[in-house]
Amino acid sequence: MQTEGGPSPAEKGRLSEHKPGLKEKATHQLREFLVITIYLWALFVLLIINQSVVLARAEPDYQAYGFAIFNALMLAKVLLTGEDLKFGSRFKDKPLLYSISYKCFIFTLFLIGFHIVERVIGGVLHGKSIAQSFPDVGGGSAQGILSLGVTVFVALIPFFAFREIARVIGHNELWSLLLSRGTRIYTLQSKPQQ
Repeated sequence: MQTEGGPSPAEKGRLSEHKPGLKEKATHQLREFLVITIYLWALFVLLIINQSVVLARAEPDYQAYGFAIFNALMLAKVLLTGEDLKFGSRFKDKPLLYSISYKCFIFTLFLIGFHIVERVIGGVLHGKSIAQSFPDVGGGSAQGILSLGVTVFVALIPFFAFREIARVIGHNELWSLLLSRGTRIYTLQSKPQQ
């Protein structure tokens, strides 16, 4: 039943309880996967370029660029899987700074761990022992590992900041803020606890 001002409260409740179908979920997951892949690919390419400049390489390492897209695809799936498994959701009800920092820390460990496991499995498949396959993460030194960890952590800050802000204010509202022309004033209102 509809009142003159619009749908009745019962209809509004049914409309807000819209459950996405399989096609909608698949489209959303694919979009998320592509955005994450593009972000990670850009990050890996920048790291490769930085390494080339630091090491003063004259020749570009095209194989590294190929691995960058492969690793971006793999790690995007790892990040989505980690989010599906609720990794890093410990501080979701705390200020965003805690949530973002915690997710960056957890996923930094997760990505470095995945990288190590990936290299070990690849080495074992090529006939090496586990010890021979173990990668020299960050050059093998504690300083190199710490440097790699800090680099990955900092690189994940904008990624998780956008994701956490979108979680709080809504994806459509975030994209509207970022992509709409003109200045709009938004006020955040507390969502009722369910």
